[in-house]
Amino acid sequence: MAFEISKSFDIMEQALHYRKIRQDMIASNIANADTPFYRPRDIRFEDVLQNEIDKKFNKPSKKLELARTNPMHLEPKEFEDDLKPIVFFRDGHLARNDGNSVDIDIETTEMAKNNIAYNATLEALKKDIEIFKAVIDSSRNL
Repeated sequence: MAFEISKSFDIMEQALHYRKIRQDMIASNIANADTPFYRPRDIRFEDVLQNEIDKKFNKPSKKLELARTNPMHLEPKEFEDDLKPIVFFRDGHLARNDGNSVDIDIETTEMAKNNIAYNATLEALKKDIEIFKAVIDSSRNL
């Protein structure tokens, strides 16, 4: 049996991991701003985290359940949703003459937003640990 500080601890840990990956991708985009034909990449992981949150907090599934109108119907087979973060090309920006479509303003803005989200998640994780430590300390005084 695994010991769990809180239900949200693992999710915040995953979020930090994905935020770090996204920060590295954005930094790579900025580093390749002068590379001919380079297209900026990004990662979308919010769907993966939302799926994990739904599982952890026993939220009802958003899947459409199959109707069984006859007891002879076969049971529907459960497939594990193997959602993974999606890496995609962030297009929609005008490419320069060399085919590069990196926009430094957009990349630095995305990096700042990602950094703020990373720091907010880190602070929430620290607060979760502090609450846990306070419970342990208060139980020692009993």
